[in-house]
Amino acid sequence: MTTVEVQGGPALPQERRLVTEIPGPVSREWTARRQAAVSSAVSVMMPVWAVAAGGGVVVDADGNSLIDFGSGIAVTTVGNAAPQVVAAVQEQVERFTHTCFMITPYAGYVEVAEALNALTPGDHDKRSALFNSGAEAVENAVKIARLATGRSAVAAFDHAYHGRTNLTMALTAKALPYKLGFGPFAPEVYRAPLSYPFHDGLSGPEAAKRAISVLDKQVGATQLAAVIVEPIQGEGGFIVPAPGFLATLAAWCREHGIVFIADEVQSGFARTGAMFACDHEGVVPDLVTTAKGIAGGLPLAAVTGRTEIMNAPHAGGVGGTFGGNPVACAAALASIRAIEEEGLVQRARSIESAVLPRLRALAERDRRIGDIRGRGAMLAVELVDPATGEPEVAATKAIAAAAHARGLILLTCGTYGNVLRLLPPLSMPEHLLAEGFDVLEEAFAAV
Repeated sequence: MTTVEVQGGPALPQERRLVTEIPGPVSREWTARRQAAVSSAVSVMMPVWAVAAGGGVVVDADGNSLIDFGSGIAVTTVGNAAPQVVAAVQEQVERFTHTCFMITPYAGYVEVAEALNALTPGDHDKRSALFNSGAEAVENAVKIARLATGRSAVAAFDHAYHGRTNLTMALTAKALPYKLGFGPFAPEVYRAPLSYPFHDGLSGPEAAKRAISVLDKQVGATQLAAVIVEPIQGEGGFIVPAPGFLATLAAWCREHGIVFIADEVQSGFARTGAMFACDHEGVVPDLVTTAKGIAGGLPLAAVTGRTEIMNAPHAGGVGGTFGGNPVACAAALASIRAIEEEGLVQRARSIESAVLPRLRALAERDRRIGDIRGRGAMLAVELVDPATGEPEVAATKAIAAAAHARGLILLTCGTYGNVLRLLPPLSMPEHLLAEGFDVLEEAFAAV
C-alpha cells in the first residue's frame, strides 16, 4: 500500500491542497480494510484517512490537505497538534502513563481540578471529579445530583444530546442514530420544550415558563433531582436559547432545590467566545459537565460544581480506572495555558466577527437559509424550504458533500439533519478561515 510522508505539528503547511479526488485511492484502500475489520455500526462521515493535522488543516493519506471546519466535533479547539500540548504529553509519557488516581494519586489530576474550579462560572466554593468522556461526565453529574437531593427524576430538553450510554441516551432526544432499537432506557427521565427562537418566537422568560409549566404538571418540582441543559445545543442544531431562558430556568431550580446542570461538553473552553457558554448571560450552574475541548484531543471529562453537592456521595461513589489519566491531565493543563496565553477566547470572537457577515450575505442570496445562529466559533445555518419552512434535509446533505469534494471538512447536525455547523479550530489562520468560507459558498452555489 502506498503512503504519503507528511510532517505534522506547527510546520504543517496551512493550505488547501487537492492532489486526488476526495476520497483518493489510498483512502479508498483503507476504507475497504475498515469495512473488513470494524463494525459497520461505527459510521464515517468523510472517508479520508488522516496522517497529519494541525493549525487549521487535516492531511490525508493521499496527500490532500483539507480545511478543517469540524475540529473533531469541537475537540481540537487549540489545534490538532498544539505545541504546548505535544510537549506536555511527551514529558508526561516519559515519566509515567498510568497509576490510577484512586490508587496512587498524582499532581496533574489535582491541578486540573483546581483550574476547573477557578474557570467554571461562579465564585462559590467548588470541587471537581475527572472522567473519560462527555457521556460519562453527564452520567456522573446525574448520579451526584440524585444522591445530593434524595430525588430521582431528571429533566432534559427537546433536541438535546447528552451521550450514548443508557442513561444519556434517555436524556438525548433524537432517536436515529443515537437511540433507535437500543432500549429500554433508564427511567425517571422527562423532557421539556427548549427555547428555539427561530421556530417558537418566544422570549427567553416566556419559553422558560412554558418549560417549567410542563415540568410542574408532568413531574412536580419536588420530585426533580436535576434539570440538565446545553447552554448552546450541539447535535440538536446549535440552538441558542433566547436571552433570559437559562437564567429563568436556573432561578426556578434554585427556588425548588433542583440541581441545575449545564452540559458544556461541546460549548466549553473558549469555543463560544467566552470560557463557557453560560458566561454570556452570567448564569451560574450548580454543576458543569465538560469534555471535548478540555485536553487538546486526548480523552478527558469532568464534573465541577458546588462543594456541598460534589461532596454528597460517599467515598468511592464516583471514579473509574482511567478517569483523570495523567497524560490527559497534562494535555488539559497545556490546553488551558494555550487558551489563556494565546488569547483564544478573543480569537473565537474574531472568528464570529469574520464569519457572521459572510453568512448573512450568503443568506441574502440563498433563501434556503432560514436561520443563522451561534456564538464565537460555534456557528450554524439552518436550511428550510423557502415556501413551506420545512427542513431542507437533502440540500443540507448535498451541500456538505459538495464541500467535502472541494476539500472542506464540514459537519451537519440538527434533529432533522438540516443544519450545517461551523466549528473551526481556534488555531486556524485568517487566510484559511476565509478560504474555507469561499469553499462553502461554492458548495451552496453548486447545489
